[in-house]
Amino acid sequence: MAILREALARDRMRKGKEQGRIVKKGEARSEVESFIQNVHHFRDDCLVDSTRPPIEHVAIFDEAQRAWNLNQTANFMRRKKNKLDFNQSEPEFLISCLDRHLDWAVIICLVGGGQEINTGEAGISEWIDSLNRSFPDWHIHVSSRLTDSEYGAGRVLESIPSHFHVVYQDELHLSVSMRSFRAEYVSLLVKQLLDLHLEDARKTLGKVQGKYPIVITRNLAAAKQWLKDQARGSERYGIVVSSQAERLKPYAIDIRSNVDPIHWFLDGKQDVRSSYYLEDVATEFHVQGLELDWACVTWDANFRRAASGWEHWSFVGDRWHRIQKPERKTYLKNAYRVLLTRARQGMVIVVPPGDNEDPTRKPEFYDPTFAYLRDVGFIEI
Repeated sequence: MAILREALARDRMRKGKEQGRIVKKGEARSEVESFIQNVHHFRDDCLVDSTRPPIEHVAIFDEAQRAWNLNQTANFMRRKKNKLDFNQSEPEFLISCLDRHLDWAVIICLVGGGQEINTGEAGISEWIDSLNRSFPDWHIHVSSRLTDSEYGAGRVLESIPSHFHVVYQDELHLSVSMRSFRAEYVSLLVKQLLDLHLEDARKTLGKVQGKYPIVITRNLAAAKQWLKDQARGSERYGIVVSSQAERLKPYAIDIRSNVDPIHWFLDGKQDVRSSYYLEDVATEFHVQGLELDWACVTWDANFRRAASGWEHWSFVGDRWHRIQKPERKTYLKNAYRVLLTRARQGMVIVVPPGDNEDPTRKPEFYDPTFAYLRDVGFIEI
């Protein structure tokens, strides 16, 4: 949200200059904030008076699958808002705010499949659950594709028929990615790749190759050069990594460094803070909902290919620990889904070679992942 507002403010200033009028940054930001509001500000306004309807009759929630579940919302309300008996999930509360209108209201939820990456994110299922549980009079228009596994809505969709006003519409599914405009099959390829559907991934890669280059390498320097060679003009490129990629430090990739996403996404090639410099890296939390033209995805040993499937690991202290909780496994898999779908035009995937002298970076932690990517058919550089 901050990046979008800053980008629009900068664009407003640029257009003002082209028209011969100086627009101060504060003025430009005020104009932008008048029509793009952080959902948390909307929530806080609605908390002031539980009976007063908001000014807005239409609310559009981007990344709606990231809204909090009941436990996360109640915990936040207790700690930050002194609401000790709060008993609604974030979707249920947000719907209730618009429900205060006596005439009409519309809520539009923009949903990405398999995008839940943080503790307490409820997914699209909680929006549907909330409607079924507390708002029987609302009309529901839902994509017929929500049954796909990555949306995780199958269970609640079974209960939708009991709701009085439900319409399934194919048109509500964006079947062609606006992000990957050069290849409509990239998201499908990533899904098949992460679901370990090897033969399907090979077939889909055949549809992608030629329009959307994807290459693999063990060499980060080679990957950086590939990005620079591919990009033309102002096309933006950068390195993205998992927020749990703790053992990339030997490659000067430190996920704990303080990256400013606004500078990383918006500043030019001469600014060392920008993505162009290939020094600072962005994680799934920085890039979700945003995109680059060309991306370098650097893969750590926290998500490993093994004979039994994917293995999920967390680096704590001085060693790797196996992740056991199913929801944490899902968050990690989804983190790589986010990283692998950030590029508009193409990407390079780096799987480091590891180091036999470092017990935290043994080659066997990385080699099976690279071998799997090579088996899918990605070109090695």
